[in-house]
Amino acid sequence: MSFKEFLKATLNKPLPEDKVKYFGLRSRVSGYILTKAQQNSPTCGYNYEADITKFWEAFQELKKNCGYELSFNTLMMRVLVEGLKAAPILNSHIEFNTTSSCGTIITKKHIDVAMPVLLKNGETFTIKVRETEDKSLKELSAQIKDLFERLKSTDIDKVMFDVITKRTIGLLLKGDVKATIAQTFTGYVGKHKVAKLDGRLKPAPRDGSMLFTEELDEGSVCMTNWGLLYNGLNGNVTYTPLLYPQVFLFAMGVVKDTDYAFRNEKGEVDIATKKTLPITLMFDHRIGAFNDVMPFIKKLDEIFQNPSIINEW
Repeated sequence: MSFKEFLKATLNKPLPEDKVKYFGLRSRVSGYILTKAQQNSPTCGYNYEADITKFWEAFQELKKNCGYELSFNTLMMRVLVEGLKAAPILNSHIEFNTTSSCGTIITKKHIDVAMPVLLKNGETFTIKVRETEDKSLKELSAQIKDLFERLKSTDIDKVMFDVITKRTIGLLLKGDVKATIAQTFTGYVGKHKVAKLDGRLKPAPRDGSMLFTEELDEGSVCMTNWGLLYNGLNGNVTYTPLLYPQVFLFAMGVVKDTDYAFRNEKGEVDIATKKTLPITLMFDHRIGAFNDVMPFIKKLDEIFQNPSIINEW
């Protein structure tokens, strides 16, 4: 190893044989949001293994007879919405100044669900399902289908340019001049320059053919389904950062058959199988204590044990 290579290795610099990839538009946006959350959000997590045996049967029956295309993911989004109605503090944004210890919790009127999706190139991208609080399952299904259809024809970089512009203006309005200058400068100059920010990039059209900025910002809450990535997934999601300034995240695993022991009518130990769904709930501890999350969990328990309610959705 030459002295130059030794120096690079010591400083953790890439060697000639290493592959280097700089953040693009999407990575810059998600990196900012996730790092901000990691640095600023005192997060608490709860792994909730739900018994959905009755609920799964009701879903299969509804799916067969409803007359429209209904996915389990869409149904669970409606379950999330019902839980948030029972615990509205979870549908909030938070602002907190660590210097002055002054904070603000803004409980949102609308439940706008941010939902990561997998693109064909293997990257994840977050879209927002807007104003879900009063939508029926049929309306939710149609809305999500429309988002996915328009996502196919969306130039992601064009739309992300709009998102970055909006975020940068927001930083400036909050008085963060240093971050505004740094993010603007590095977007156009140097090794971290974003290739398409060269004057050719124009704002995305708003003619309904593509997704637009309001369908891509942070939303009021996040729902992610790791089971969609790999249906052989075992275990729970133990931790995932919030999407700052959100205060709550709902993550699902894979529906699975779980054997359990119980005592039958004769008092003997017996074995049966139930359907379970591992769910991870992440929340910002500054909104309150765990008792603020309990109405959400109780509402989900109520729905899973009395699933006939989904026929009214």
